[in-house]
Amino acid sequence: MHDSTNKKGLNIMSRQNPTVIIALGGNALSPKSEAGTINQQFKHTRESLKAVMHFVDLRYNICITHGNGPQVGAELSKNEIAMDIIPPLPLNVLVANTQGAIGYMIQQSLQNALYKRDSDREVVTFISQMKINNNDQALKNPTKYIGKIYSKQKAYKLSKKYGWDILEQEKNQWRRVVPSPNPLYIFNGKSIKHLVDFGTIVIAGGGGGIPSYNRKDGVLEGIDGVVDKDKTAALLGRIIRADEYFIITDVDNIYLNYNTENEQKIDIATVSQIEEWLKQGHFGIGSMEPKIKSALYFLKHHGKKVVITSIKRLEKAIEGQAGTQIIKD
Repeated sequence: MHDSTNKKGLNIMSRQNPTVIIALGGNALSPKSEAGTINQQFKHTRESLKAVMHFVDLRYNICITHGNGPQVGAELSKNEIAMDIIPPLPLNVLVANTQGAIGYMIQQSLQNALYKRDSDREVVTFISQMKINNNDQALKNPTKYIGKIYSKQKAYKLSKKYGWDILEQEKNQWRRVVPSPNPLYIFNGKSIKHLVDFGTIVIAGGGGGIPSYNRKDGVLEGIDGVVDKDKTAALLGRIIRADEYFIITDVDNIYLNYNTENEQKIDIATVSQIEEWLKQGHFGIGSMEPKIKSALYFLKHHGKKVVITSIKRLEKAIEGQAGTQIIKD
C-alpha cells in the first residue's frame, strides 16, 4: 500500500497503526456564548483541530464525528422565520445540510494543517445515514425537543399546519418534539473502515447521523428524528474497530458529586467502577450519562480505552496526563 511521510520523515499511513475515533461536541465549534457566525465557527474549528493534529503526528488512523446541536438549531430557526414564504425543509434534510457544512469546515481546516506538515493524507466527509428499526418504540413516543419556544396557541397552530408533535417543556413553553430512535448500523460503514485503514482521515456520523429505514420494498427513507450522537460515535467506533475513543466535551474530566462540596475528579477508572457510579446516579441524564454509556458500549466491543476531556486538555490527555481515562477491568 501507499505510504506517506511528513517533514520529520515519519510514516503516517499504515494499517498497523492504532485507530482512534474522536467525537467533537457541536458546542466546540459554536459555543453557546457566541452568535455562531460562519467566521466564528471556522475559527473554533481550526483551534479544535490543532489538538487533533497531535494524533496525526503520532501516526494514528483517524475517524472524526461531531455534534450539530447549535447548527441544526440555527437551520430550524431559519425554517421557522421563513416558513410563510419558503416551504420549510424536513429535519432529516437539515441534518444532512449541517453534516455537509460542518464536514466542509473540518475538512478544509485539516487539509490546510496537513499541507503545513507537507503531508499528502486526504480528508473526506460522509453524509451519514443511520439504520434504525421502523418499529422502534421511540418513533411512537417523540421526546427530543427541537427548535424555538412557542405559546400554546402558536404551537398548536404550527402543529396542525405542519403535522408537528408538540409538548410543554416548561410552564407556558411549548416546543416541537421528534423521536430519538436507536441506531443499529451506519450505512457505508465498510467504506468508512476501508478509508480509515488506508490512512484517510474520515469525518462521519455528524449530528448522530440521519435516521433512515428500509421500507418493505427495500427503498431507503429518512425520517424526522434525532439519533443520539454519543450512541452513533460508539457504534462507529465499533464498526471501524477503533482502539481508542476520545470524547471532547466542555469539561476537563468527569467527576463524582459534580458541582457539590464533595466533588471528586476522576483521572482513571475501570469499567466496573464506572458502571457502579452510573447506578448511583453520579452522571447527569442530559449531560454526562449518554457519554458514559457510549464509553461502556465502545469498551464492550473491541475498544481498549476511552478518554473524556476538553479540547484545551486534549494534547496532555493523549499523553495520559489529563482527562479521565476509562479502561477495561
